Amino acid sequence: MPAAPTIFVLDSNVLIEAARRYYQLAFAMPFWTGLLTNGQSGRVLSVDAVLNELSNGNDQLKIWAENDFRSYFMTTDTAEVISSYSTLINWVQAEQQYLQRAKDRFMEFDNADSWVLAFAHAKGYKVVTQEVASPDVKKNIPIPNVCQAFSIPYCNTFEMIAELGITFQ
Repeated sequence: MPAAPTIFVLDSNVLIEAARRYYQLAFAMPFWTGLLTNGQSGRVLSVDAVLNELSNGNDQLKIWAENDFRSYFMTTDTAEVISSYSTLINWVQAEQQYLQRAKDRFMEFDNADSWVLAFAHAKGYKVVTQEVASPDVKKNIPIPNVCQAFSIPYCNTFEMIAELGITFQ
């Protein structure tokens, strides 16, 4: 029996970095079309907290997120996700590695990172982030560090593109 296809949960930085740097909306539409196509098939999504972060901007990304990708931002207001969120927050509070200000930032209710992680953890999905694991960091809590602690699969944008077979023709 074939394995179920991977479902990817996008971190804010995936969209922000792409829009501002290497896949700008003005000239790299295959990337954005690929996200939409894979959103329609249920393979790519994000969470409401990411939409909230993007909506604070005043650029093409905000317009794309609010108009084109809006239906692929899932709600985090479910018992399953909130339970995972609580588990992650309890872990962060108990971790001695991180400075208190890093913990406080992670636990801010509007911090999309913690909600992306909670959603992926609750659903068994793969996180997509441009952050990298940093075993000795103290000043922030990188998404991959949390993924490793909870066995949440993760990858970067380029690995997701390859896995989804998005092409730039």
